[in-house]
Amino acid sequence: MYEDVRYETTRGIATITIDRPEVYDAFRRQTILELNAALRDAAEDDGVYALVLTGAGDAFCAGADVNDMPDWHETMTKEEYAGYLWGVQNVVRQLRGMATPSVAAVGGPAIGAGCDFALACDARVVGPEAVLREGFVHVGLVPGDGGGWLLPRLVGESKAKEYLLTGRDITPEDAVDLGLAVEEADDPLASATAFAEEMRDLPALAVQHTKRLVDPQRSFEEYCERAMEYQWDCVNDPEHHEAVDAFSERRDPEYDRDYA
Repeated sequence: MYEDVRYETTRGIATITIDRPEVYDAFRRQTILELNAALRDAAEDDGVYALVLTGAGDAFCAGADVNDMPDWHETMTKEEYAGYLWGVQNVVRQLRGMATPSVAAVGGPAIGAGCDFALACDARVVGPEAVLREGFVHVGLVPGDGGGWLLPRLVGESKAKEYLLTGRDITPEDAVDLGLAVEEADDPLASATAFAEEMRDLPALAVQHTKRLVDPQRSFEEYCERAMEYQWDCVNDPEHHEAVDAFSERRDPEYDRDYA
């Protein structure tokens, strides 16, 4: 089904791997189509409770494959280019918009749009060789895939501008110190999967609605109104009832689930 991407599910965890290690997992147009399809598969699968996004080999995603980048201004119209860029942006859009929580396992370079894919996940685990870089200015481009919107909300405007306007590297230590990464791990995929399992094993509706509630653009009153609706959904959720019973009885909860 996929050529540039691997899609695997194990006990409720979907793992999506950008599988082009020969080019540091840089993407071509086919890769973007497959990433969007894999994310839709995960979002629409009731047996998937958390998602891990990673890259094969020594990288996470080195951004766009320069061998697949034509002289856009000569070979594409503005409308054609907008369609291509929309597909890249939609990877970020899906990661942020899906109810399924996601974690990026960043074992190596995450450059340009690859950095944005990692930032769009709900959490990140970085390895010792990880590099997060919004390097668009180095090649005369703007962060058109979401980085200029995501990074200020994650680390603050001033720090974000430092990285966006210079293309400087965010090291593993920086990522942890800034709160961009939950941890640095020798095996980021194993640690990211463990983090995903932790989210998977909680009441699913509560996790999904909590993700939906976190919106820096929403006013406090809007938050309270939305929280009331979500809380009522959770109050009527069988997994909430089982979680309360298990807590009272000092045992692990047992949810009625069919894992993908």
